Amino acid sequence: MDGKIIINEYTSEWKKQFQQEGELLTSILKEKAIKIEHIGSTAVEGLASKSLIDLMLGVHELGVVDAFIEPLAKIGYEQVMHEAFPNRRFFRKGKWRAGTHHLHVYVYSSEEWTNQLLFRDYLRSNQSVREAYANLKIDLANQYPYDRVSYTNAKSAFIETIIVTAKSQ
Repeated sequence: MDGKIIINEYTSEWKKQFQQEGELLTSILKEKAIKIEHIGSTAVEGLASKSLIDLMLGVHELGVVDAFIEPLAKIGYEQVMHEAFPNRRFFRKGKWRAGTHHLHVYVYSSEEWTNQLLFRDYLRSNQSVREAYANLKIDLANQYPYDRVSYTNAKSAFIETIIVTAKSQ
C-alpha cells in the first residue's frame, strides 16, 4: 500500500530544499541544464502541499537526458517512464510513491515548460485561487488518502482551467 497523502502547511524550508537540490543538479549537469525552476505547490508561498520538491529542468532537446541517467542515479534519482507524457522525462528521488524530489525535464521554452510556469505564477499572484487549490488538495487527500494516482488525476481539471485562464491574461 502506498504511503498516506499528507498535506502540510507551507514552510520556507521547501524553498531552501529547492535551492540546495538545484545547486547539486547544476553542479552535476553543468551546461546541459539551461535552467532549473522550482515548480509545483512547494514553489508557491502560502500554499499547503505534500512535502515533495518539484524541480523543472530545461534542456535544448530531450535526447540529452540519456546522459543524465547515470549521474542522477549516483545522487539518488531514478528515471521513471511515463508514456502518457512523451514530451517530458521524469526522475524521482526517494521511495516509490513517497519520493522527496521529482525532477521534470522539458525542452526549455516548450509549451509544457511554459504551462508549468503559468500555473505556478498564477497561484503565486492570486490568493483566492491559491486558497481554492489548497482546499481542493485537502479534500482530495481525505477522499483518496492512499491513492496518489486518483488524487493527482482529480486535480487535473482545476490545473488545466488555471492554465487556460493564465494564458488568456
